[in-house]
Amino acid sequence: MEHSPPILGFAAWSGTGKTTLLVQLIPLLRERGIRIAVIKHAHHSFDVDQPGKDSHALRKAGAEQMLIASTQRFALMVEQPEPREPDLWELIGHLDASRTDLILVEGFKAEPFPKLELFRPSLGKLARYPQDPDIIAVATDEPASVQTSLPVLSLNDVGQIRDFILSWGSLS
Repeated sequence: MEHSPPILGFAAWSGTGKTTLLVQLIPLLRERGIRIAVIKHAHHSFDVDQPGKDSHALRKAGAEQMLIASTQRFALMVEQPEPREPDLWELIGHLDASRTDLILVEGFKAEPFPKLELFRPSLGKLARYPQDPDIIAVATDEPASVQTSLPVLSLNDVGQIRDFILSWGSLS
């Protein structure tokens, strides 16, 4: 990428609310003029193309890359010749840096890059922040239960999380 926008991950156990938080957070960041790219790791096979559509038929016929475009959007689908875990840095390289101020990543929690951990003690799962040096803050619904020198944010205060991200990424 020509310039390197800040990259911030959202790390949490499944069911913690990563997508829910991002759906609330993105409009608040957009209100501040921040152009956002999102990369989401899927743990299963997925398809953004619809059976019966030309693009689907062309991809299924053997096109290794299928780019479909309209006046409103475009999508590039790339087939993996051999199933392998997606490479975050390779995916980031596909983004248009000239249209991005901030990259938000859902998943890829084992990769070494800055992450905000979402932690809900009521789920009975262990927190990642004590062992993961890439966690830069913890957002939780029970702040009193988190013992760390890291910033502790309220999962119920999306504005506070937005302000933390703006300050951390020098975006304000």
